[in-house]
Amino acid sequence: MTPAAQVSAAIEVLADISQRRRPATDALKDWGIAHRFAGSKDRAAIASLVFDTLRKASSASFIMDEDAPRAKMLGALREARGLNVETISSLFSGEGHAPVALTPQERLRLETAGLDSAPDFVRGDYPEWLSAKFSAVFGHEAAEEGKALATRAPIDLRVNILKGSRDQAYQKLAHLAPVVTPHSPIGLRIDAGYKRGPAMTAETVYVKGYVELQDEASQLASLLCATAPGEQVLDLCAGGGGKTLALAGQMHNRGQIYAFDAQPRRLMPIHERLERAGARNIQVRAQRGDVDVLSDLVGRCDLTLIDAPCTGTGTWRRHPDAKWRLAAGALDQRLQAQAQLFDQAVRYVRPGGRLAYVTCSVLIEENEAQVAAFIDRHPDFSSVSAVSMAQAAGLDALACFASQHGHGLRFSPRTSGTDGFFVALLQRDSVIP
Repeated sequence: MTPAAQVSAAIEVLADISQRRRPATDALKDWGIAHRFAGSKDRAAIASLVFDTLRKASSASFIMDEDAPRAKMLGALREARGLNVETISSLFSGEGHAPVALTPQERLRLETAGLDSAPDFVRGDYPEWLSAKFSAVFGHEAAEEGKALATRAPIDLRVNILKGSRDQAYQKLAHLAPVVTPHSPIGLRIDAGYKRGPAMTAETVYVKGYVELQDEASQLASLLCATAPGEQVLDLCAGGGGKTLALAGQMHNRGQIYAFDAQPRRLMPIHERLERAGARNIQVRAQRGDVDVLSDLVGRCDLTLIDAPCTGTGTWRRHPDAKWRLAAGALDQRLQAQAQLFDQAVRYVRPGGRLAYVTCSVLIEENEAQVAAFIDRHPDFSSVSAVSMAQAAGLDALACFASQHGHGLRFSPRTSGTDGFFVALLQRDSVIP
């Protein structure tokens, strides 16, 4: 396929996403099935165009003064790809399988329209209904934080220290030109730019368990739990096991980690990952009807981790379509679920034990406000300061990410070069009233 034909296909996929309001991955998969002549490189190029357009959907529409898929593509080619009008015009020639030629109005908008008069939510490419919430978090930098969330994310890898050091993994990945992550001592990063990223799951170093795909902020969240060999740990929302595996490495396979999730199907990937990683101190506890599969852990855990279900506003670099499907009602549901998990977790924390709360959200409601409300309900818990968290993890420099809105630490693409994450640690009194 020619680059122009790839643009046409991407516009077609965007129209499908708009009409059926479904995940971009589903629309791209269906397009590929219906157009089997397209090779893997073509499908990757089309997906890249679709996701770049979704990242810049609001600003692209503003530039073109139109909300149609074609207009969004035109605006995104300028805003996300930095293409000039002549280059865009060559892709929209109307010849062969190329989109129809630019109209005079489209050319004029591409040449002259800007974002100086646009509101923050347009310049930052986030939903208008989140404007007040983003302003509450980021103040006058809301648009800049939104822009950072609308960029492409690099490929971050966590080195599995159960199998080798970061230097060893670096050597095994030398052909991909990795760099060390700026904050995590066990992270490597690969930045492919606009090119198709490497298929990491096919790399020998991944297949043999030397590295795992994990954003640097997620790595830091696990490190900030400061788990030690021999501890008893409950991962209450283990899902696919990313943080569970990270904790196993920190504990050097000593002690015990219990991986639980209320939705057993979410735990399915964990078994293969445990074997690949060589993690031997993890027990998987899946929900079985009304049976309390965690009853033996009541009051026993040194650390209970809540990797809370959330709006995912911090992961928009990786899932740009999700921000346009997010509704206020979903936030309300997440807030209720988070509060319930907080109260559920209390029963497993031993006297003097720790409770870690982690989200991939940037919203105060899901982060600092949840922690403050929990402490109000459970006065036998107190918040561990950002400085103490960083020192306990041996990562003193992370204290600079202390939240300005209350408890915990905050990470974001703009401030830390990571996904948007929130991490708070709470300590239970040694003597429970």
